Amino acid sequence: MSYQSRFQNPLNDDLFEAILALENQEECYRFFEDLCTVAELHSLAQRLVVAKLLDEEETYAQIEELTGASSATISRVKKSLQYGADGYRLVLDRAFPKEQS
Repeated sequence: MSYQSRFQNPLNDDLFEAILALENQEECYRFFEDLCTVAELHSLAQRLVVAKLLDEEETYAQIEELTGASSATISRVKKSLQYGADGYRLVLDRAFPKEQS
């Protein structure tokens, strides 16, 4: 059974196909620099860092201090980690695997 997103539509399909076509970090920078404003890219990157820190069980206060994210943003990311589509979990596990102790 495959995942069916409530956001799926032809425009988003094209966006994700474009992202999947990128081959390295330089290409990502080039594409996202053209696609996003500085604020939009910062916001996306900030949410990923917040997810990473929540996964590391940092407190809201620590996350706010480290990232500048609002408590509302941290809460939204936490809700997505707990009840979302597991997209954060997928990326965290693949891009930032925890070391086994």
